[in-house]
Amino acid sequence: MKISPLIQKKLKTIKALLLDCDGVMTDGRIWQDSSGEWRRSFHILDGMGIRMLIKNGFIVGVITGSKGKDIVDRCKHLGIEHLYPGTEDKFPAYKNFLEKTQLHEKEVAYIGDDIIDIPVLENAGFSATVPDAINDVFKHTHYTTKRAGGYGAVREICDLILKYSKNTKKD
Repeated sequence: MKISPLIQKKLKTIKALLLDCDGVMTDGRIWQDSSGEWRRSFHILDGMGIRMLIKNGFIVGVITGSKGKDIVDRCKHLGIEHLYPGTEDKFPAYKNFLEKTQLHEKEVAYIGDDIIDIPVLENAGFSATVPDAINDVFKHTHYTTKRAGGYGAVREICDLILKYSKNTKKD
C-alpha cells in the first residue's frame, strides 16, 4: 500500500490511537440477545492490531456514543484503559484524554465515521475514516481505510502507525 509523504509525516508523531466504536470497531450493526442485552461483532484482526499498539507502548482509547456492556467488555479484554462510553459530544472527552495522557493533538490519531466524530477528526494529528462513513466526514480526514469498519479497518490504521511512527519500540 502506497502512503503519501504527508501521511507518513503525520504518522511519525503518533503516540496514541483513539477510536469510535460503532461503524469503526464494528460494522455498525447491533442486535439484542435473549436477555435484552445489545450485542456487536468485533473483528479479531482489529483486536490484534490494538494489542500490538499497546505492546509497543502506544496509548489506545475509545470514545463512543454507545453505552453497551459489550463495548466495555471488549475494551477491558484488549487492555484499552481509556474508555468514554455514552459520549455524544466527543470533543470534551478528547480534551480530557489529552489532559490525562499529557499528549498534544499532533500525537493522537483518531478514527471516526459520523458527524459526532468531526470535531475530534478536525483536531487530531492524524484522522482516518472508513469507506462507508457519512459523506460529511471525508473532508475532515487525512486517510480513508481500504477495509470497512468492523472488518479490519482498525488493524489497517494500527499497522500504519506501527510502520511509520517514530514512537514504535524497536526491539
